[in-house]
Amino acid sequence: MSKNSQAYFVRNKIAYLSSYPPRECGIATFTKNLVVASNQLGIFRKPQVIAMNEKEAIYNYDRLVRCQIRRDVQKDYSEAADYINSSQVDLVNLQHEFGLFGGEWGEYINCFLDKLQKPVVSTLHTISPSFEPKAQSVLKQIAKHSSKIVTMTNTATRILMTYDVPRSKIEIIQHGCPNVSFVDSNKVKPSLFGLKGKLVLSTFGLLSRSKGIQYVIKALPEVVDKYPKIVYLVIGETHPEVRKFEGERYRKRLIKLVDKLDLQDHVKFHNRFLLERELIKYLQATDIYITPSLEPNQISSGTLVYAMGAGKAIIATPYLHAQEVLAENRGLLCKFRDHRSITHAIIQLLEDYELRKNMERKVYSYSRDFTWARVAKRYAELFRRMINS
Repeated sequence: MSKNSQAYFVRNKIAYLSSYPPRECGIATFTKNLVVASNQLGIFRKPQVIAMNEKEAIYNYDRLVRCQIRRDVQKDYSEAADYINSSQVDLVNLQHEFGLFGGEWGEYINCFLDKLQKPVVSTLHTISPSFEPKAQSVLKQIAKHSSKIVTMTNTATRILMTYDVPRSKIEIIQHGCPNVSFVDSNKVKPSLFGLKGKLVLSTFGLLSRSKGIQYVIKALPEVVDKYPKIVYLVIGETHPEVRKFEGERYRKRLIKLVDKLDLQDHVKFHNRFLLERELIKYLQATDIYITPSLEPNQISSGTLVYAMGAGKAIIATPYLHAQEVLAENRGLLCKFRDHRSITHAIIQLLEDYELRKNMERKVYSYSRDFTWARVAKRYAELFRRMINS
């Protein structure tokens, strides 16, 4: 980029409408990483964030958050649009997942988009081939108001086109991951309590029933018989929205299963929301990462992408995102809700050292294309094009 063009673009200002830390939410983390990486490019002015709050939530946000929307208060959406219209913001990036917004299938977001007079680029975190009519209607309205729609996979793009969104309106930008070093797990394990000399399996993320953790636990007895140094780390607290309705019921069920199978020395729960640097360290200490999601239509998984970015051998159920990014022998797919399939995959990777190491190298090399710096650059180029047009 020339100095003259950079001087021109630095006048532009982006606002991000999303959940945002300290709210504990995958999309909040995604947005924070995108904002930080975009700032480091030095192309735009200091951004603003319009933060989505769930019912009765109060957060101590950083200074980038200039406006807050209460999810279930419809007038907040219109008022936020008025605020953006009167500001120096040149473009809004909407980070969309239906559950973030109020109304049926999050329809209140269209109250914001109806009034907004600035261009919008919408990033879709949830796209399903089997949306019910109301969800399709909300999605089509978002697409109508958006200058561009960002999807994270080719599969998501194909699904979106079945809802009459033209291919020319869709941009594919993969989910970002931290740019971390490719290291031998055995070099990291001694720095983490209890992991020295262990074979480490892990799963991380906000806990909910859809994660399928119980199937990994059920898979372990046969693995432990062959490999008694196995430790399975379940990293992350219960999802805040799940905790509101059922407390820690799912985690307690998992703990009871561990006790029943006599796996207390082989399954460890880390019940907290880890800082990114802590999470990276645990990933680097991992020998096999397992993502046993029970959602076949899951089109975006930040936990999967982070494991790829750390260069891990990965076992996943064949949800849509995993099928695409783990193709060409970048990972192993197991069956949904089938602990025997997981057992077989774990043992296969532990018995075949070269297979595991080749998989690690392949997935790490593949992930270099979507480190946060590269993802932010693609977003910046897209924002620039939309502002200029």
